[in-house]
Amino acid sequence: MKAVILAGGLGTRISEESHLRPKPMIEIGGMPILWHIMKHYSTFGVKEFVICLGYKGYMVKEFFANYHLHSSDITIDLQKNEISITNSTTEPWKVTLVETGENTMTGGRIKKIQKYIDETFCFTYGDGLSNVNISSLIQFHNQKKKTVTLTAVQPPGKFGSLLLEDSSVQSFVEKPKGDNSWINGGFCVSETDIFDLIEDDSTILEKQTLSTLAKQNQLNAFKHDGFWQSMDTLRDKNYLESIWASGKIPWKTW
Repeated sequence: MKAVILAGGLGTRISEESHLRPKPMIEIGGMPILWHIMKHYSTFGVKEFVICLGYKGYMVKEFFANYHLHSSDITIDLQKNEISITNSTTEPWKVTLVETGENTMTGGRIKKIQKYIDETFCFTYGDGLSNVNISSLIQFHNQKKKTVTLTAVQPPGKFGSLLLEDSSVQSFVEKPKGDNSWINGGFCVSETDIFDLIEDDSTILEKQTLSTLAKQNQLNAFKHDGFWQSMDTLRDKNYLESIWASGKIPWKTW
């Protein structure tokens, strides 16, 4: 099974970093968040990837084009102009990098990689980390037999809440998880039928395609109660960095 990763957005809410590189290439623990996502999928046997490029996509291409050199011991014979790999530690991945347009919407990006997909596939966004069990997600999707299954998560609350009785504070809850609401956390599984619901580059996956599937009763929700965190802002990036530095990394399933 292949995993499609949407990695072409502008990342305007984290412009402190994204003016230099595409958001999926922003590093956590010295490696792009895109790499962390791929390592997680690889843990569950998904080792073929189709990456939808857009904004500064050449940087993603350069990363993978030079991956072998960066992750291996090499010997360089300057006189002969030869490079020998002496100890390779590269990943067992097959990565297809597709230019889907800088201004293409999320649905349009999915449409543009149709020719690389011929069976059920995974897809997710290039800016979210989780420890969701991909094998269980795929099994759930196969059992429910609908077009798309998304992973439903409850994001960490941004503010503490008060339990009140009239004007009396009964207790204080520090940042309750999700405020009892569920959101789309990405990490989706889809049948190829989804391509028929995407019109053109302007199609927004969430507002149009997935909404249509929900109305048709063709959209599953796989509830995930474990770790999930998006990287929308610099604050989110710093938070993920602090988790990595702690050594207790919930999304590090490899």
